Amino acid sequence: MKLENEINKDAIKIAWAALQDRVRKNKLGGGKSRLKKLEKQGKLSARQRINLLVDDPKNIFEIGSLAAENMYKNHGGCPSAGVVVVVSKISGKHCVIVANDATVKAGAWFPMTAKKNLRAQEISMENRIPIIYLVDSAGIYLPLQDQIFADKEDFGRIFRNNAKMSSMGIVQIAAIMGSCVAGGAYLPIMSDEAIIVENTGSIFLAGSYLVKAAIGEDVDNEFLGGADIHSSISGVTDYKVEDDPAALKKIRSLIEKMGSQKKAGLQRTQSINPILDVNEIYGILPKQRNQPYDTYNILNHLVDADSMDEYKKEYGQTLITTYAKIDGWSVGIIANQRKVVKSKTGEMQFGGVIYGDSADKATRFIANCNQRNIPLVFLQDVTGFMVGSKAEHGGIIKDGAKMVNAVANSVVPKFTIIMGNSFGAGNYAMCGKAYDPRLILAWPTAKIAVMGGSQAANVLLQIEKSSSKKSGKLLDKEKESKLLKKIQSNYEEKTEVLYAASQLWVDEVIDPAKTRSWISIGIEIANNSPILEKFNMGILQV
Repeated sequence: MKLENEINKDAIKIAWAALQDRVRKNKLGGGKSRLKKLEKQGKLSARQRINLLVDDPKNIFEIGSLAAENMYKNHGGCPSAGVVVVVSKISGKHCVIVANDATVKAGAWFPMTAKKNLRAQEISMENRIPIIYLVDSAGIYLPLQDQIFADKEDFGRIFRNNAKMSSMGIVQIAAIMGSCVAGGAYLPIMSDEAIIVENTGSIFLAGSYLVKAAIGEDVDNEFLGGADIHSSISGVTDYKVEDDPAALKKIRSLIEKMGSQKKAGLQRTQSINPILDVNEIYGILPKQRNQPYDTYNILNHLVDADSMDEYKKEYGQTLITTYAKIDGWSVGIIANQRKVVKSKTGEMQFGGVIYGDSADKATRFIANCNQRNIPLVFLQDVTGFMVGSKAEHGGIIKDGAKMVNAVANSVVPKFTIIMGNSFGAGNYAMCGKAYDPRLILAWPTAKIAVMGGSQAANVLLQIEKSSSKKSGKLLDKEKESKLLKKIQSNYEEKTEVLYAASQLWVDEVIDPAKTRSWISIGIEIANNSPILEKFNMGILQV
């Protein structure tokens, strides 16, 4: 058992280290030479600006560090989608910070840049915390303009959100710390207050070259839209400062003067360490992801010691539903039990599968948590709902629909941790991305797909064989085996956590030992947003 634990631990740590190598590379943005170029211009990098702005650079929670990974290769790549997004404290208040990385295509907006910015605004809106924009961008990346400009969730949605957030009373402060061109000029000026840096900051709808082409006027960029012009003549900006540190100091001063707002009233008591050392959590998940394990061992590394009050422990045992505390915060946890369990009728049930009784239990537990203003934490390692004639005759679709309904209509803050598999409708029932978790995080062991790789590959192979048969070309065993391997390889590549992170299906891939910290910070920022809606599941088939 000890040897198996060490094998599991090594596997997850190797996977985590490989992802961190990519993150470290992304933190260099466009590379060391471009960082040196910024320095010569008298500018700080995006990450330097963030570190100088926040109260404690060691207490930063980054969102989307692997966004756009392996994408846009024909365009030179776009590390971290060309923008850094973090949650951290400024002058004692939690804020979302969005900083353009000017070393990546001059801070131009790729499609994933827009998606990441929209996610940052969503976090700010859902939790009603201030958002700070550190702007240094050349605007839309024109070669890909057709993928970013016109759709509902494209570039224009950001400015729509600026307007909506202001009307909601969510503070938005922008610092113009470099180029700010064309459509990108609207973001800082649609914010509540704008700061501009002398000599390096500029803002205009059209740069000097375009002005010359459009109306024949000869004008340099500084006279067109520099700090002096917008501070003393146009009145576009509110504060002029001499350099980057001064701009960041001004933001800190403005945030410090903000008053407090109503809270959600989420319950917190003194934090108590878990029964088991959180740093020993790595050895629990088997290296082979189809092997069973006891999820209670995970919980004993995550929740405050002796804080669990398990709901319906003996019923629907492939889901664990329990009240508990994490870092002192009261939570309701719904976790997939991955070991084989015995049902109330004595029948053995597969771990990681949601059965009808499990779904029924979870639905009632979600209602209880909403009644009591308790945030929900979903720990996913799910292969889907049970299939087969017995499950269908027992109404598994109806039971699953009730659980999905409860998750969709839940009004308390929800947090999702994908520890292992996240397959099929299990992803939905366990609060996947589509169900508005305040944060959705993944361990390096996570996989997201409609179904597992081997099952999907066999289904796709049958389709290929059928197509070949119709065309009169039967596959021999050798060709069939090669085709199966190729299909499975292609499919599984897109189930891996790196792919999910690149697409922003998850907010961040995290170190499992930091799970408590992420959940705690998530609930702390969620507590800034009062819950105004009532829980109502509408019409259900019972």
